[in-house]
Amino acid sequence: MISFNEAVDDPEDTAHTPAERAAAASRSTWGSVALNIALSGLQIAVGVIAKSQGLIADGIHSLSDLAADFVVLFASHHGAKEADAEHPYGHQRFENAASLVVGALLLAVGAGMAWSAVARLQNPEHIPVVHGVALAVAAVALVAKEILFRYMLKIATRVKSSMLVANAWHARSDAASSLVVGIGIAGNLAGYPLLDPIAALIVGLMIVKMGWGFAWDALHELMDRGVNEQELAAIIGTLQGTPGVMGVHDVRTRKMGDMIVVDAHIEVDATVPVEAGHAIAVAARRNVMERHRVLSLMTHVDPWRRPDLDHATVTAQPAPGGVKK
Repeated sequence: MISFNEAVDDPEDTAHTPAERAAAASRSTWGSVALNIALSGLQIAVGVIAKSQGLIADGIHSLSDLAADFVVLFASHHGAKEADAEHPYGHQRFENAASLVVGALLLAVGAGMAWSAVARLQNPEHIPVVHGVALAVAAVALVAKEILFRYMLKIATRVKSSMLVANAWHARSDAASSLVVGIGIAGNLAGYPLLDPIAALIVGLMIVKMGWGFAWDALHELMDRGVNEQELAAIIGTLQGTPGVMGVHDVRTRKMGDMIVVDAHIEVDATVPVEAGHAIAVAARRNVMERHRVLSLMTHVDPWRRPDLDHATVTAQPAPGGVKK
């Protein structure tokens, strides 16, 4: 699974603004909505007629995708809003909250499906033989969901949105569940009726696992989890590469949606004027925000002195205006 905690220096990809990512989310998600409405209706209807618990479970999973799609649309709309007095860093954390909701939704749906399948397995004599049309519908769903997954993941990768990645992998979980359901239906048709509810149970557990992963990651990001070491090193490298920056320390990061807020101490030659030191800090900030998915960078300028320069000599020199330090 792709995680954009792993995304680092990418100066050529500029589609990171909230408005651009909201537009991308809208395009991909409305396509998902249309497909999930059609598939869920088809799967549940055919599942009831063909007496396939697995196909019905897969249709319910498609309905959970539909609910997740509307959560994403809501979050992308609000997350694209500009900063205001109450939210000085913007509204990007709507995306983290949306990922948490999607994860919780997956957990609930998966647990319900698993429970229903276990109940069916406890009464194997009541498991009916399914109709062959259920297998054809499962195959159609598998192909459609895999195509949807690849389309959504391509957009999520381009705009570097973990919320869209979560929704894309939700679609992939549907494709995987359709594969399992298809195998279960084929087994039922071959004379092994237990395979249909077993397929439903496997699908439920798959959804629970994926929901837990999304919810756990989103919860940590809402608690100001920083970026990983690779991305942190890339940001520090950009700061150190700014002309005039002699050293970097005490760099802290935290997530705001899929963007990053950074605090950093940079060291500037103690002998340069304050105005020059400020210009170096501004250049460092600009370089980082141009080359990384950084929403805001707060710099603290510390004095740096050459190791071979006597400290007493520096402090004895007169300051501007003739006043000694």
